[in-house]
Amino acid sequence: MEGIEGTKRVVIENVKPQINCGKYPAKRVVGENITITADVFSDGHDEVKAAVLYRHERKKKWEEVPMQFLGNDRWQASFTPETMGRYEYTVQGWVDHFYTWQKGLKKKYEANQDITVELQIGAQQLENAAATAKPGQQKRLMKWAGDLYNVTSVSDAVALATGPDVSDLMHACCERQNISTYDKVLPLDVERQKALFSTWYEFFPRSAAQEAGRHGTFKDCERLLPRIAEMGFDTIYLPPIHPIGHAFRKGKNNSVTSEPGEPGSPWAIGSELGGHDAILPELGTLEDFREFVHQAREYGIEVALDFAIQCSPDHPYVKEHPQWFKWRPDGTVQYAENPPKKYQDVLPVNFETEDWKNLWKELRRVLLHWVDQGVFIFRVDNPHTKAFAFWEWVIAEVHKVNPQVIFLSEAFTRPRVMERLAKIGFTQTYTYYTWRNTAEELRQYMEELSQTELREFYRPNFWPNTPDINPVALQEGGEPAHITRVVMAATMSSNYGLYGPVYEFGIATPVPGKEEYLDSEKYEIKHWDWGKLTKIREVITLINKIRKVNPALQTTWNIAFGDSDNPSLLCYAKWSDDFRNKMLMVINLDPHNTQAGWVKVPLWKLKMTTGENYMVHDLLTERKYTWHDEWNYVELRPHEMPVHVFRIETANPGMGHDNLDDNWLPTDHHTNE
Repeated sequence: MEGIEGTKRVVIENVKPQINCGKYPAKRVVGENITITADVFSDGHDEVKAAVLYRHERKKKWEEVPMQFLGNDRWQASFTPETMGRYEYTVQGWVDHFYTWQKGLKKKYEANQDITVELQIGAQQLENAAATAKPGQQKRLMKWAGDLYNVTSVSDAVALATGPDVSDLMHACCERQNISTYDKVLPLDVERQKALFSTWYEFFPRSAAQEAGRHGTFKDCERLLPRIAEMGFDTIYLPPIHPIGHAFRKGKNNSVTSEPGEPGSPWAIGSELGGHDAILPELGTLEDFREFVHQAREYGIEVALDFAIQCSPDHPYVKEHPQWFKWRPDGTVQYAENPPKKYQDVLPVNFETEDWKNLWKELRRVLLHWVDQGVFIFRVDNPHTKAFAFWEWVIAEVHKVNPQVIFLSEAFTRPRVMERLAKIGFTQTYTYYTWRNTAEELRQYMEELSQTELREFYRPNFWPNTPDINPVALQEGGEPAHITRVVMAATMSSNYGLYGPVYEFGIATPVPGKEEYLDSEKYEIKHWDWGKLTKIREVITLINKIRKVNPALQTTWNIAFGDSDNPSLLCYAKWSDDFRNKMLMVINLDPHNTQAGWVKVPLWKLKMTTGENYMVHDLLTERKYTWHDEWNYVELRPHEMPVHVFRIETANPGMGHDNLDDNWLPTDHHTNE
């Protein structure tokens, strides 16, 4: 019987969230609530109580939150972390003998049984609690014990014994006995708020020049900051800014040979001028880069850098550390391949090298070098082709130096691989959103992300396009598709981004038969008309402004879909924690044709009652409409505005129409004319 604690009767099971049996942490940001659930029960019929214990890793003292009984032995409690870093939590349960006695006393009294002895048992429990209580509490407990010993009115004694005063003080004073504690302490990583809410804009700095025919510089990038800030972006993501190799340099449209003067792909990193810690001289100096980062912060923008663990054949690593690469029997180094694609200008790093420790340390040094320059966000290129163990180690190492650093995983691969990267430390991840097109596909995917265990550790970042991905929806849908895809990305996910200039200007000409951009900026310097105004740019600016002032759009997890009698219409709602901010999006998924129909507003999710009138205010067009009950009629013309972004504003029953905005149309249906 050694090791058995025979007096502990409470069982604690099925504690959630719990990622891989507690091996990996759940994720939250500062100020974001976490809800813990568990099955807590005991033998017999005694009453059980439970609590969640939690603390920051730097604290010794545990905080406690009582758990609420949900039914069928399931319990729940929530807490809100207020500091970045690692937290830990667990669950305790115990038999509450006093509450058990209270319930038994009440039942026996209501059954007209003799409760004289029962009252004496209660008096003893009050005395026992008084023995360890504070002086003021002792006096009250002993008085109540005396009242139960010397009963003048049975009904008054029962009312006293089961009343709130006795219950509250006994809860505070009664020592818990035989407490069962869950057999694991579970981890929780708490990050800064930008991990949950961010808006990314990607552009190539070499294409930032104001005049044609000139290579862009960081000074040119500085001149774009007011424009990007005005559009509402808080993160600028730059493709690699390092020297580009000469050997096997790719030409226009990924040609295997380049013409003189062609710049090559920025992802072919490294030359005689340096590697991953160096800057392409045409862009400027390290001091120029630091000044760009500083100026961006003045506009409320952070600069994210690409971290791509691959090398051109000219990279210094190839000569200095040949053991970090795979060499073929003919003496050539193995370049990257994804048959039938070949990347002759890129050499993958061999993570099975016997010199892996020095490789890991060098890559950590590179990341910390850029952290020293003020970069706290990294978009990681193809992390799924590098060792999981490396990422788990290096992300933890960087966070020891600066816990604010955010890592975005660019891994368009199998679901389990993407999930593993999120578990081992990546803050955010690219997703399959780019290829979800129908209402049913979008609904299923969002419910998977927000209503399953993925919600606890996998933060999606929705991108409607990238320099590598020109999806069919954009190729075929023109301006309306660009508007719908960016609005859905921005309102479904609280983290979203886009590859900027081509998206703003609606450029989507593909390589025939492929989801790739023709004349891709990856292989040539572009000259953009940065002052050009487009409807797409206008909508992007508006939706980013809407996101910033509506808390309902600042988290991914609070989404509910409404039904529609037209499969081309997608309807979904979002709300703030306090339900003071309620948003409703209706999307025409057909970029070519007007679509109309009835949509069902999920009123119960929004804590609204059926049968009431309310106002919906389209924040894109500033039009307002009265709606009634759940089902309402919409008509969306794609070449006018293919989406509604409504804020729901409950109407004041005593308010006459004369007091309302002139655009509030008092009808039960509307069009977007």
